[in-house]
Amino acid sequence: MSTDFQQARVALGARLRELRTSCPGGRLTGPQLAERLGWPHSKIYKLENGRQTATAEDLRAWATASDQPEAAEELLSRFNGLESHIRSWRRQLAAGHKPVQDAITAEHDRTATLRIWENCLVAGMLQTADYARSVFTRNTDLHKSPRDIEAAVRARVKRQEGLYDSRKRYHIIMWEGALRALVCPPSVLAAQLDRLMSVIGLDTVELGIVPFAAPLKIQPANGFWVHDERLVLVEDWHAELWINDADSIALYLRAWNTLRESAVFGADAQRLINEARRGLIG
Repeated sequence: MSTDFQQARVALGARLRELRTSCPGGRLTGPQLAERLGWPHSKIYKLENGRQTATAEDLRAWATASDQPEAAEELLSRFNGLESHIRSWRRQLAAGHKPVQDAITAEHDRTATLRIWENCLVAGMLQTADYARSVFTRNTDLHKSPRDIEAAVRARVKRQEGLYDSRKRYHIIMWEGALRALVCPPSVLAAQLDRLMSVIGLDTVELGIVPFAAPLKIQPANGFWVHDERLVLVEDWHAELWINDADSIALYLRAWNTLRESAVFGADAQRLINEARRGLIG
């Protein structure tokens, strides 16, 4: 978890404690507030100490239970500041995967140049429906989220219409491992590799592959997406990071450019894709 995020969560907890201890009708203890809310009293102290992230519903309930409903707007503003940096999968996926895809599509629509790094999966912008279906199925099982898999697949595939928009540019780099990871049946991966071959040569797409044998100046860490120079999205197991401060964006651009130095393109990229494809047949 980022230091900035944790500091913001601690600050929010301190504000919650202040509301509890300054109730118009007199100071509430933690157990008293918990009783009003119908929560275990341990949750009160976890939130106040910055050891648990509140939901929007938690904050509204806290403001009401502490007899200060007018504080809800302020608390929600602080909450939105937290969510603008780290968006937990637990909260994002509460309504399924399609709303997450829709949020990404909204950012995509605003983006002219998208730089993508993927270390273990084929980039979503290039996924076939069957490959995307396998990925969503595995992540639904992992997060125990609603199974709106077909709606999510349709949303992801529809976003690929941007590949044929002459106003957009896609600079996509993947580690060779993304060509070989069996996150789907071999027949699905074979079709996915054929799909990759078909986008090489599109004037809107630059596709590079970093070979296993390539010298690396930095480690091939988590996948990330740089939208123009205004926003970076990074995925981790527990959350998706939405990063919009200039220094961090500059860091991710340096990382992307450094990884690109190890990539091959054109015929050399096609050769690596073909090798992975033959390995499936063999």
